[in-house]
Amino acid sequence: MAAFGAKAKAKLPNPGASGEPEDQLRAPFEQLLADFAELASFPQTAVAAVGESSVSDLKTRPDYAVTVHKALVGFIELKAPGKGADPRKFKDPHDKSQWEKLHSLPNLIYTDGNAFSLWQDGELVNSVVTLIGDVESSGNKLQAPPGLLSLFENFFRWEPLAPRSAKELARTSARLCKLLRDEVTEQLALKSEALTSLAMDWRKLLFPEANDKTFADGYAQAVTFGLLMARAKEITLATGFEKVARELAHTSSLIGAALRLLTDNAENQATLKTSLGTLTRVLDAVHWPTISKGQPETWLYFYEDFLEVYDNTLGKLTGSYYTPPEVVGTMVRLVDEVLRSPRFGQSAGLASPTVTVADPATGTGTYVLAVLRKIAETVQADEGAGAVQQAINAAVSRLIAFEMQLGPFAVAQLRILAEIVDLTGAAPKTPARMFVTNTLGNPEDDEGWIPGILAPIAQSRRDANKIKRDEPITVVIGNPPYKEKAKGPRRLGRR
Repeated sequence: MAAFGAKAKAKLPNPGASGEPEDQLRAPFEQLLADFAELASFPQTAVAAVGESSVSDLKTRPDYAVTVHKALVGFIELKAPGKGADPRKFKDPHDKSQWEKLHSLPNLIYTDGNAFSLWQDGELVNSVVTLIGDVESSGNKLQAPPGLLSLFENFFRWEPLAPRSAKELARTSARLCKLLRDEVTEQLALKSEALTSLAMDWRKLLFPEANDKTFADGYAQAVTFGLLMARAKEITLATGFEKVARELAHTSSLIGAALRLLTDNAENQATLKTSLGTLTRVLDAVHWPTISKGQPETWLYFYEDFLEVYDNTLGKLTGSYYTPPEVVGTMVRLVDEVLRSPRFGQSAGLASPTVTVADPATGTGTYVLAVLRKIAETVQADEGAGAVQQAINAAVSRLIAFEMQLGPFAVAQLRILAEIVDLTGAAPKTPARMFVTNTLGNPEDDEGWIPGILAPIAQSRRDANKIKRDEPITVVIGNPPYKEKAKGPRRLGRR
């Protein structure tokens, strides 16, 4: 600590020094970090701090990313001496706004050279630790108080904790998704060339009306839920986005293609390295069997729990209102009864091979799940349990689901696949007919030639438009519109 004090004193009052005071702290602080790593019994080369040369305009990127044995463990934000290390007390608008974003990080140190604080998942660990003396004037008389070494040890030894429940996982992923959204928004405002180009492709392929804010939300949810889906399928994230996307594409082609599209560019990964690096590190610890406990309905309220933390207003802005399963079940039963009536003459109701069902705003798939269960119930009662597998596999081609957002779409895919496996004992022989699309969009608006990497997304759009144009639909089922509450684009109710 004496060496840190001497080096900092020589740097900070130097009239020939250029840059902000925190910039003058960099070299002394980097040596201090290395010294504490050694005191914490880490080999000299095990701990590395990757600093940013100039991040004054970036609120979503701390000054240092720290790795231990090449694995990301956390971040450090360096402030000017005298500013303090409790970001809750900052008065400067930039610092306050930055804290609103950085508190989503799971392991973060704030320091102004005089005081140090450790924040994990937005909570202060123990208390702020203040040095004995002053970094600007004490020189080699500067002393470390009790607790400083343990603060750094806690920081260096951080490991992502595997969430123990779906609700805990939803809240954890929501915090990191929010950070990713903020970083994308910030980079778009700075005219990041790679991200701006990607946003244009995204609009062209999926949502022509999407502005930068909508794109940032779509990007963040698509990547977050793509990684969550990968972990649900026990795909390791540390192997890199490209490999994850390719493996995911085997069973979830649209999600895999979206993940690949959004992360394929190395420049984009570098631009969003704080949020993408943290998201990958944290979600790689997810052990889905522990969370799901073999229950198909583990995902039932996942997206609602996610939105509560991620953006509690998003449901209102997109018309996303969720119907209790009991109401859904009643609606499906009533539709089944109407189909059996003399007017429609479908004696098997929803299980009839001539009945096609569409959910125009499927959300997380509750209506489709209820229809599948009703079909299984009918077939088992009429033909016996042995006929259920064939009936469900046949029904998959008669059920159509449209959804605008990739987050709930990914959840719906997982829930519906789990339900089919639960009902039949195996994955479906043909993929479920699920599409990311605006149901109210122009069905004639098909793109021309599309590069190979984008082909699955473009094909999904064309397939959805073909259904809108040409396919006879027997039943359209879903929530009614909430026109008096939903703002923005017209939107059918969800789930």
